[in-house]
Amino acid sequence: MGATYGQFCPVAKAMELLDERWTMLVIRELIAGSRRFNDLRRGLPRMSPTLLSRRLQQLNAAGVVERRESGTEVEYELTAAGRELQPIVVALGAWGTRWIPELGDRDLDPKLLLWDMHRSVDHGAVPARRTVLQFRFPSAPAKVRDWWLVITPSEADICDVDPGHDVDVLVTADLRCLTDVWRGERTWASGLRSGELAFQGPEDLRRAVPAWFRQFAFAAVPRP
Repeated sequence: MGATYGQFCPVAKAMELLDERWTMLVIRELIAGSRRFNDLRRGLPRMSPTLLSRRLQQLNAAGVVERRESGTEVEYELTAAGRELQPIVVALGAWGTRWIPELGDRDLDPKLLLWDMHRSVDHGAVPARRTVLQFRFPSAPAKVRDWWLVITPSEADICDVDPGHDVDVLVTADLRCLTDVWRGERTWASGLRSGELAFQGPEDLRRAVPAWFRQFAFAAVPRP
């Protein structure tokens, strides 16, 4: 940990660990189910690998995260102390949804958006075969313009390089619009009506796309 507050107050002691940059977001990713270092990086794309490694070491030393090795594989998991932070993370997310709703251009990140969406795929709603969604953001820089979500009955994966499978539905989207839809600020239908979203593919699949995703964790939070 860094500098201390020099106070006996337990809030101050907790924040000596938790208010360092990125720490609560690392915990958020662990709560969301990320276990491996590379998965954590995909949920924190603007965090350097060096800093992520340092934060995991700090959380491990503090007894919040357990590091487990199995052969060459290393996984990270919240301890009982870490799991107690879940309602705090949920409360922070709900508060941020209600009181800090505005997003700047720098907050819009197709990589993070699709990583979050892929974790919420409802496999029971998707056809029981390999299904491929291509997402295209026309106004995004070329290197982050196209993404592929490959869904099988047991898993979903995001690719930034064409995996070579036939695409079932092409989703062309304005990045801000799709981010707002995902956050619950707008509906899929409103984006389609405005032309900021467009689906290309068989009609039955186009109609089904919104139901293939469970709701974003904070989408239902009441706004003031």
